[in-house]
Amino acid sequence: MNLLSHLPKLSTWTKAFTASLVAAAALSTSAFAASPETTGAGKPVELNASSAAAFLDQFFTQDEVKPLYVGASVVIVKDGQVLAEKGYGVADQTSGKPVDPASTEFRVASVSKTFTAVAVMQLVEQGKIKLDDNYLTYLPGYKQDNPFDQPVTIEDLLTHTSGFEVRDIQADDMGPNYVGKRLEMDAYAQSHMPPVVREPGTSYMYDNFAYLLLGLIVQKVSGEPFETYMTKHVFQPLGMANSSFLLDGHIKDNLATGYTAAGQALPVYDFNPTVLPQGGMLSTAEDIGKFMIAFLNGGASGSSRILADQTVQSMEQYRSSIHPLLPNTTYGFEAPFQIPGAGASSKIITKAGDMTDFSSYLFLIPEQHVGVFLTYNKQGALRNLFYPQFISAFYPQYAAQADFPAYKPQSADELDRFAGYYADIRAKVLVSAVNEGQGELTISDSYLGPRTLHQVDDNLFIDDLTKQFTAFQLDKDGKANYMKEPYLNPLGYEKKGDDPAGFADVGEDHPYAPYIYMLQSLGHYPNDGTQLFHPEAGVTRGDFVQHVLATSGVTAAEQPQYSFTDIKGLPSAPYIQLAFAIGMVKGDGQGKFHPEQVITRQEAAVMLQRVFALQYPSIIFNDVKLSGTTDAWAVSAVQMMVALGIYGPEIQPAADGSVDFHSKAALSNEEEAAIMYTLILQPTDQLIANLQNSGKSEAAAPNAASDAA
Repeated sequence: MNLLSHLPKLSTWTKAFTASLVAAAALSTSAFAASPETTGAGKPVELNASSAAAFLDQFFTQDEVKPLYVGASVVIVKDGQVLAEKGYGVADQTSGKPVDPASTEFRVASVSKTFTAVAVMQLVEQGKIKLDDNYLTYLPGYKQDNPFDQPVTIEDLLTHTSGFEVRDIQADDMGPNYVGKRLEMDAYAQSHMPPVVREPGTSYMYDNFAYLLLGLIVQKVSGEPFETYMTKHVFQPLGMANSSFLLDGHIKDNLATGYTAAGQALPVYDFNPTVLPQGGMLSTAEDIGKFMIAFLNGGASGSSRILADQTVQSMEQYRSSIHPLLPNTTYGFEAPFQIPGAGASSKIITKAGDMTDFSSYLFLIPEQHVGVFLTYNKQGALRNLFYPQFISAFYPQYAAQADFPAYKPQSADELDRFAGYYADIRAKVLVSAVNEGQGELTISDSYLGPRTLHQVDDNLFIDDLTKQFTAFQLDKDGKANYMKEPYLNPLGYEKKGDDPAGFADVGEDHPYAPYIYMLQSLGHYPNDGTQLFHPEAGVTRGDFVQHVLATSGVTAAEQPQYSFTDIKGLPSAPYIQLAFAIGMVKGDGQGKFHPEQVITRQEAAVMLQRVFALQYPSIIFNDVKLSGTTDAWAVSAVQMMVALGIYGPEIQPAADGSVDFHSKAALSNEEEAAIMYTLILQPTDQLIANLQNSGKSEAAAPNAASDAA
């Protein structure tokens, strides 16, 4: 998902591609940053009004923190009282209006889900909804493809274990053109219903669509529009007069201007559908403080009560985990960020949220009667610094290093069950390669590159780079089928790819077999060993665009009109149109794209450079030495491909460091496979950092294709 809470970390290629997509739509995305290291060894400070205010003032004036927010609003509560409620920075850079925690409105994004869960649990208390019921019971007329014997229950929706194919709000579902319009949830949900693709209740995938359906269920069961129900039964009883699921009136007037991670101000926008139970709530820090006080008080606020104490306790309990140190979700909440060596404490419940221009974090420590809410109008990782610093200062016991009894690591044969390629089940372009060698596992991805995983418990490993945990889930036959890791997307599992069947003309000893087999393992190629791959056949321009974008997790729909006259009717046409919209392709200047013409290697390089340009200016690669023949218009693109190692074994640097990219040769199927492999797994950010630190530009080795799968 690239628009609603909260976002998995993206591969460098996907970040670059998404930035291009967002630029075309005047929107952007963010990465999910890892928490900084904290040991939890310090002496705790007593949390009171004085220490809370001092902590906030000190935190927001740190040099590393200041660039991460334009305006921020925060509230800290304890024992039914507000300890601190403060605003920092400005709600709008142009006017300089300061943030007021009592009145400045923020888009709290997926923190909305907590409130939607509260509404569901109110109806559960009233006996109008049962958690173990098939959710379709409450949506008459809705149909869904579910090949499993197990139905999707209300509880599955609440805990992000529905097994749905991913359905997230897309770029064309939000924008200024939706402001003032009314588009209904019902119509949107019926037209976007996903199939069930994993057995319900067995895997964790952050699921926006599940919470859209929960909002619809609240609406249908209660007989009230969702936004009306929330106002009458949640906001009004708590005195939350500045909270709404509708962008209008004083809510709109007091909305902070949102800024992308790059600092770009965005115009006011709305959504299709207009009301988003999964992420459309607007609120203030003061209002969220009122909710936290009530929740921590067993659902009561003065003479009002939104939940029974028993219901609140049920919402505080984690319902699934891949390991006790790595819980997943409760009803409406999720696990906190991992703290190195400690994991994610099951004593703390949290909810994060991201829009393209806002980020938020709510966390509660029920046994301490403490709640904290932070929201800010610049998307990014401010919360990832805030949370561990708060815990380390006041409650270091929740950051204490995990104590493992003496554990005998498994044998090489036993560890081999974990080896393979794992793709995030929400964003398939996020891939981890796991290998077994000499009795240890290594893991590699496009974010951190390779590192060793040391086994510390059954199916639990700690990596030697950041000291955070990675865990595996086994199926009933004892084979690894899912993995949860802390970097690319802590909010979900990665699914292990199938054993690749290969192709009749690509044996295991083929030089490109590791690249081709990986893509086959993850479902990008048909897994049928009787088919031919034609490794040396040329790739057409249209197919290259489609393959690269589809492998990046992009779907493209037929359009009524295309920018090129020669693409209509081709399967690649929607992808070519999307590529044109983001500036990846330009055509021949005469209105044609020539989609069925075989693409040259330098043409492919230029298309990729146009996307990467938002991440990496071409000047970085000026010193890369090329040999052979490259047309002048493609030189900088080929230099980039060489420097980032986006190629296969066909490229071998010469003794003097120069590289012949075979720029004017046709790109073959096998070479395209190597490019797609490296786009998914090459840690290009690290390569750029090393290049800049060394002051040299030279050829990079491509991410070594492994035999993990």
